[in-house]
Amino acid sequence: MAAKHRRALATEPPTPNEDAATGNTSGYRLDLDGLRGVAIFLVAVFHVWFGRVSGGVDVFLTLSGYFFIASLLKHVTNSTSPEVSWNRAINPWPRLKRLLLRLLPALFILLAFAAVMIWWIMPTTRWGPLGEEIVASALYYQNYLLAFSSQDYGAADSAVSPLQHLWSMSMQGQFFLLTLLVALALGGLLKLGARRWEILRRRTTIAWVVGLALLAVAVVSFAWANYRHGINQPFNYYDTVARLWEPLVGGLLAIWMPRLPMPQWLRTLLTVVGVALIATSGIWIAGVEQYPGAMAWVPVGATVLLIWVGSSRTARHPVPGADLSLGGKVLAHPWIVWLGSIAYSLYLWHWPILIFYLTWRFKDRVSFLEGAGILLLSVLIAWLCTKYIETPLRAGRGKGFSVQYRRILTIIVVALTVFAGSSATYWQARAASMQVDTSNLDPRLYPGARAFMDAVPVPAIPPVPSPEAAAEDWPLSHGPHFSNFGDLSIKVGVYGDPTATRTIAVVGGSHSEHWMTAIDELGKRHGFRVTTYMKAGCALSTEAVVEYQGRKLTECQDWVEDVMKRLAVDKPEIVFTTSTRPIPGAEPGDYVPQGYLDIFEQFRERGQKVIAVRDTPWGMDPPMEPPACIADGRSPNVCGVARDRMLSEVSPTEQIAAEFPNITFIDYSNAVCNDTYCPAVVGNILVWHDRHHLTTAFVRSLIPYLEKDIQRATGWW
Repeated sequence: MAAKHRRALATEPPTPNEDAATGNTSGYRLDLDGLRGVAIFLVAVFHVWFGRVSGGVDVFLTLSGYFFIASLLKHVTNSTSPEVSWNRAINPWPRLKRLLLRLLPALFILLAFAAVMIWWIMPTTRWGPLGEEIVASALYYQNYLLAFSSQDYGAADSAVSPLQHLWSMSMQGQFFLLTLLVALALGGLLKLGARRWEILRRRTTIAWVVGLALLAVAVVSFAWANYRHGINQPFNYYDTVARLWEPLVGGLLAIWMPRLPMPQWLRTLLTVVGVALIATSGIWIAGVEQYPGAMAWVPVGATVLLIWVGSSRTARHPVPGADLSLGGKVLAHPWIVWLGSIAYSLYLWHWPILIFYLTWRFKDRVSFLEGAGILLLSVLIAWLCTKYIETPLRAGRGKGFSVQYRRILTIIVVALTVFAGSSATYWQARAASMQVDTSNLDPRLYPGARAFMDAVPVPAIPPVPSPEAAAEDWPLSHGPHFSNFGDLSIKVGVYGDPTATRTIAVVGGSHSEHWMTAIDELGKRHGFRVTTYMKAGCALSTEAVVEYQGRKLTECQDWVEDVMKRLAVDKPEIVFTTSTRPIPGAEPGDYVPQGYLDIFEQFRERGQKVIAVRDTPWGMDPPMEPPACIADGRSPNVCGVARDRMLSEVSPTEQIAAEFPNITFIDYSNAVCNDTYCPAVVGNILVWHDRHHLTTAFVRSLIPYLEKDIQRATGWW
């Protein structure tokens, strides 16, 4: 599904399209506008039909750096002139105003549209998180919101956001602002120094000062990106520090563009090579996994090549505006240039339209015809947005728009901005108000597991937690003692009675963690210590592989091996873990994977006692998560999963129990499911807080049954 992959596109450069190396504005680079058109075409097509990162973000970042740094270099150079006042040299407002007028109106209108569609189409469980994303997108920190969310295992299976693509704009907005402030500060310092030293007034000196500074930052950024790639790639993908080198490479080309005249056939050949690399990089490079590390040099380097080859520095007989190679003339075709002219708005709109359509139709993919319709609609909206919103507000008079029109448009944009911000604030406050303490529920009103296990009556009252609050209903150990993706450390948490001499170690992934709140309570009640050894997605298995954001991670295998060594040293009296998994693919039922059996055999050889619980059924029948299904107004009895789809008729552990006398196998399937179905609500308690994690409230209702099983396995009370 396209939605499983990260999306990105940098905004267009907010400066004139010129030969940046020479400062010649007479030779407008239509081929670079065409390159924008190629990049946005690839981004949109790869998103809609292929679900892959195309490398378009890297093209836009490099282009933006090229133009923006060139513009700032010109300002810094001019600031040393005695004719330029101090206010003009260091005042950030004129350039910042131009940036804001170019970027914000279209963005804020998109956010207002998203707010309406979220209210209309999305279940209420999504309102709070998406409200937070609206605010983050408007304030340009969406990339870091997603970066930190990428570390949250609870967000790993969440539905894709219609605003997810805006992270790249946040990153580039941070780049623009930071670079602008540094350039103005540098301009002020050079102006101050130019009073005493004539050399500081020379363009070549200023270019070397700026270039060396940018080169140092770019080298550090690239080194950081590659260093962090092997440590925490999901966070690294969104990190501005790891991305800075890409626009800075374009900026360095604007400062130091080589002059090397070459024949037209060679310029054409190099243009074809550059375009081919950009067009195909999304096919043979797994951008989600490889960027922004060394492989990002393919689209970045190809973009640099195209900027250079198409410039007057490579033409034997430069003629401003007429010295393009044959390949450059193809890029400068009016249709491609037109597509590039609406690239910013097209990127803003195509992704939300795609996601809202998929949500509305309860689909994971679009057909060819559906995708074509989405792209055509996106192009139409982008053209209207560019012509009637961006252009009049950015360019003002002289574009055929009256002052009155611009004033009315400004009022509309401000009103829509207030609407989007108010909606987002309300949704976040609403989500916060629905958080309910489920630690002391009245068992007569909320019997939970007892409704199926003991057939107790269930009064007709709303279930808890509410669907909107379910996403935050995690066990108490989910935090500092839980290793997330990319983290191979073993974080041992201590719960229950920390002073006790007897210990139960809860080991594995989040499906072992399900039980932590209940085991902690029993540890305090019966005087045993509870330790945790847990990592996101890492079941206690020698074959542990986790699917995360569309890719397979094998880091769990190393982590499990280290944990088994640590357990041999710590020697807890009991290890608590899971014993089964759903059969992969479309085949119904559950089984004991060979990787689990390998671990069980190691415990048997050590003489280690184990309590292994059958994994709970995964609530995956509806096209949305059970809480969202209920929030959508459906009955809990159709928001769960058929029992025979997720669970085999006989527990697969019964076949192996005799081989492992050291293991006590326990099974609470009958607490979650009746004979045929596993509903989303049992005993007035919501069972799942997503597709496959139990709510802590429901696990608490299982404490009486877990208490008996642990007593049977240990004999401690």
